[in-house]
Amino acid sequence: MSAKLNQWIDWLLSATGLEGFAILLITIPLGIVQGVFGVFPFATLILLHISSLGIAGGFFASWLVGVISALIVFALCRSAFADWFERKWFGKMTRYKRWEKTLRLYGGWGMIFLRTIPVMPNNLISFSAAIIKMEPKDYLWSNVVGILSHIWLFGLLSAAVVFPDTDVHRLGAAYLVFVGILLFAFLYRYFTHYRYER
Repeated sequence: MSAKLNQWIDWLLSATGLEGFAILLITIPLGIVQGVFGVFPFATLILLHISSLGIAGGFFASWLVGVISALIVFALCRSAFADWFERKWFGKMTRYKRWEKTLRLYGGWGMIFLRTIPVMPNNLISFSAAIIKMEPKDYLWSNVVGILSHIWLFGLLSAAVVFPDTDVHRLGAAYLVFVGILLFAFLYRYFTHYRYER
């Protein structure tokens, strides 16, 4: 972790006087700002949580902030932009119907992938899900799992830096089991359900 980020975290915690899980009073609004505008990486909040609350508490706080901010951004984008996009763009695109069906069918699994491996900013992921009118229940479960996967993976990578004396092998092994369960669930769902709906 860079010295500059350490200083910022120390300043934020000392300026607010918040300790323990009370830092969520600061990090939930920061998570929403990050989710809407993407002005800083979500990893900053994960590092803040892990350095303030330890590995387990930091994972939980980061997961909670990630899920709350993702749901708020999804609701904002869905109420503000989904109908406009439908009228303005999607109505003119005949090929969109097949794309839309595929996204609705595999959208939850795609969301897990995009949340786990951040190839796309969080705000664009939420915005995309909102404009294709992804079902809220699919968005909820896929974000609960996808954000957990992202934080777990990033936490494993950052724990060795933040807590160099910590043995993360058990966390790594547990993460591999988690990914195996997800892969099994997807394949089971695919062979029993998805391939018949294409």
